[in-house]
Amino acid sequence: MNNSMQHNQIIEELTSIWQQLQQTQPLVHCITNTVASNFVANVLLAIGASPAMIDNPLEAENFARIAAALSINTGTPNTEQTQAMFKAAQGATLAQTPWILDPVGYGTILKWRSETVDQLLTYSPRIIRGNASEIAALAGYQTTGKGVDTTLSPENVLQHAATLIQQNNQCIAISGTTDFILSQRYGVIAIQGGSSLQPKVTAMGCALGAVCAAYHAVTDDSTLAAIAAHAQFAYAAQQAEQTSTALGRFQITFLDALSQFRPEYFTEVQFNQH
Repeated sequence: MNNSMQHNQIIEELTSIWQQLQQTQPLVHCITNTVASNFVANVLLAIGASPAMIDNPLEAENFARIAAALSINTGTPNTEQTQAMFKAAQGATLAQTPWILDPVGYGTILKWRSETVDQLLTYSPRIIRGNASEIAALAGYQTTGKGVDTTLSPENVLQHAATLIQQNNQCIAISGTTDFILSQRYGVIAIQGGSSLQPKVTAMGCALGAVCAAYHAVTDDSTLAAIAAHAQFAYAAQQAEQTSTALGRFQITFLDALSQFRPEYFTEVQFNQH
């Protein structure tokens, strides 16, 4: 299959899973950080999914079993929430529920949370989504981020991310000015677009991981789920920036753009196969 034919096929599949998401409104179980919870829930509602922010270790495992998908984010972990993460990942694995890991802050500086991520990886998340520094560190490349922010570009870590794919057969999503989705099925997909204002709004990346989970709830193809999530985010951010460059209004118009998204807009997103 040539690139043009595959691109058209991907667009058709993206359209199909968008329609399925609207019809089923999947229940997405989120364990995320304290500064992100409200925004993540609103983003999931905007795209048509149903959020549940369950991070109690006494409830997490059973809830992960009934949810359509699970998203775990290590942005502000505490001991109790970490226990919930382990139980939810275990519940999802036993129920064969697709789940996504966002290893926020992974690296040599935050040792305890990095060890938490290492343990979560044993439950085999379907998608690992992070910034360039986090993905590089997961692949064994020693780097330091600026807090939980990245100091590398996604292009710099593609080779290291490819190593993760070979080792674990997972889908890896690297966020940046250009987003990269890596998998054995499609190789490397580069998604262009978005807005320079996104890094200035708290919880954009956290919400993106949850949207990956929402799309994975309606398809078994983890790579397709990641492409759909990143493409919708890129389009919505572009539309929001055209409406307003003020940060507060940008956040609101971004949510509006997500809720007004239609499947034909996938054709307006630039993505290329490397």
